[in-house]
Amino acid sequence: MTLTVLYSNNLGLEVTFAQSLKDPNLQLTPAYTGFTSPTGIAFLDDSGQNILVIEKKGDVRLISNGVLEETPIKHFDVNSQSERGLLGIEVMKENNSTLVFLYMTIDDPQFQGDSSGETLRNRVYSFEWNGNDLVNQKLVLDLPGTPGPNHNGGKLVLGKDNTLYTIIGDLNHRTKLQNFADGGDPDLTGSIFRIDPLTGQAPSDNPFSDSDVPNVDKTFAYGIRNSFGLTVDPLTGTIWDTENGPSFSDEINIVAPGFNSGWRSIMGPSASDDDIENLVSLSQNSNYSEPEISWAEPPALTDIEFINSSNLGDDYADNILVGDYNNGNLYFFRLNDDRSGLDVEDNVIDTENENDNFVLGTGFGSISDIETSPDGAVYVLSLETGTLYKIT
Repeated sequence: MTLTVLYSNNLGLEVTFAQSLKDPNLQLTPAYTGFTSPTGIAFLDDSGQNILVIEKKGDVRLISNGVLEETPIKHFDVNSQSERGLLGIEVMKENNSTLVFLYMTIDDPQFQGDSSGETLRNRVYSFEWNGNDLVNQKLVLDLPGTPGPNHNGGKLVLGKDNTLYTIIGDLNHRTKLQNFADGGDPDLTGSIFRIDPLTGQAPSDNPFSDSDVPNVDKTFAYGIRNSFGLTVDPLTGTIWDTENGPSFSDEINIVAPGFNSGWRSIMGPSASDDDIENLVSLSQNSNYSEPEISWAEPPALTDIEFINSSNLGDDYADNILVGDYNNGNLYFFRLNDDRSGLDVEDNVIDTENENDNFVLGTGFGSISDIETSPDGAVYVLSLETGTLYKIT
């Protein structure tokens, strides 16, 4: 099935994208259009008809009862230079209330947390959804924002135990978190964090919660260059991410507690045991594992999502979709029988034919989010076309 979408880019030029899926049994429709650089979506209830969509420059849009409201319900004054902006969203049901979490890059002139004088921060805030608006804003997690302006991360996801995970890139820092043995102390960069979503505090079973090293009690994993994808296996609760390499080796990883992803020493498969032994260990809980798969030539991987539904068929249920930025491809990967990795023969994609074996869909522009709806459909969000596509 092939769709064609015509849209105007930032230069006012009309650009045509033809979206297609390789599987003729799947249906693809452009469910909602007209967004400006959308970065994420979240479902507010079990109907699948009430959705929040965030846009990079700070607007929050509401799809109410299946209809996209014309006026944003909220605007945040974010810094949207390069990879900064309104970057991540997650929804949590707490008793009879609905909590919404947003990750954004803001300038806070009152910030006085260090001696650098820099006031740009990446922050996670929680809000209550009152049926029409986001209210009762609370700071949940405060992270660096400079120098950047890239590698801000931003994805948010709830674990099976309702802890909140988020990810930040290295912001071009060089500390022990980037595996420089003589680098600065951990500074909340290049990491995945796991926190209590109600308090922002570190759960007592975090891998470094008892460490004497500063700034690591909320840390779940580190050694990450940058990432636009974070997800949870709905069956096992295992965390997975995508990671962006420099000019080589985009990765898909299983993220165990205390995982050191290897950057800036290792991207893609390690070259030798010495490379692994020389990684910086924050404690006895630090651990390294090879990528589940990597690309020799990076497609600029974006989001990763488990298809938490059987509506697309048994072959797809509880397996993985991944998007990219450079090609507008939607990739599909099956897990092995014990869900300890991907069902692949070769863990390095280094030819076009190998890559094509995993491509399920094409022509999406740059994919920024993939989500399974409560009604079992899969939604794919395009940053470039400003369209939310539905797969059934």
